[in-house]
Amino acid sequence: MRFGIDLGGTKIEILALDGSREVLRERVATPQSNYDHIVVAIADLVAEAERKIGRRGTVGIAIPGTISTRTGLVKNANSTKLIGHPLDKDVAKAIGRAVRVANDANCFTLSEASDGAGAGKDVVFGVIVGTGCGGGVSVGGRVLNGAHGITGEWGHNPLPAPTREELRLAPDCYCGRASCIEAWISGTGLANDFKRRAGRDLKGHEIDLAARSGDALAKAVMEDFYDRFARSLAGIVNVLDPNAIVLGGGLSNIDSIYRELPARVERYSFFPEGPPAILKNVHGDSSGVRGAAWLWTEDEAARVK
Repeated sequence: MRFGIDLGGTKIEILALDGSREVLRERVATPQSNYDHIVVAIADLVAEAERKIGRRGTVGIAIPGTISTRTGLVKNANSTKLIGHPLDKDVAKAIGRAVRVANDANCFTLSEASDGAGAGKDVVFGVIVGTGCGGGVSVGGRVLNGAHGITGEWGHNPLPAPTREELRLAPDCYCGRASCIEAWISGTGLANDFKRRAGRDLKGHEIDLAARSGDALAKAVMEDFYDRFARSLAGIVNVLDPNAIVLGGGLSNIDSIYRELPARVERYSFFPEGPPAILKNVHGDSSGVRGAAWLWTEDEAARVK
């Protein structure tokens, strides 16, 4: 039995997997008072799930950040109460067994590489394009963390081959830099670009709908979005040459992306032999919690008593 936990800013979800079969799913509100209450809530979720199922299992946790390889403390988390705490060690102490913690984008990638859109593919690059823009890399069914726990953070590379207009605009990113990929092709970046040019607010899927309905300005904004997205993915293709690129997050539900991107990415890449496989996720919002469960193998889970 493997338990995956998705620790978000507003909810904590637990999923129990027996092999690839979902056995149980529960969620509670994320405590907003302090860090210690979050640890207790996770431990209580695990205890209650094991009571209902009647079996113990491994525990993996997806978080909106990462564990520093240098300090062992959470860093880069938008759930700021986690920052500076040894979450894996604290939860392990609370439940009496080892815990694995990984970035939620890595968990998304691992889930889709294990039994989702990238199943059976050797190298999978997972992309989350929603409020922000994150990513993860899976090779041979194992997620790569890297020396500093930031593998796959392509959203904080600068936008490749910027035009003069893009250089002039250079939107600020929350990380403190300007013109990051995330500042251009996330849902937030797309909405900001439309507002800058149209003077009104629309969300990503609304901009796509307006473009498909014949709005000339929305069409132009979407064309620029596709081009920036393609340039950004081409850099990944040149470095990783992935067998599959799997998209998640809110913008992954825009169907035109899967028609528009492959040929453009091929054009910007270093002479690949055909367009890359750019695929929509299979598990949707469940990918993070499923990937957290996949941080442990079935063999490792079988040894838990």
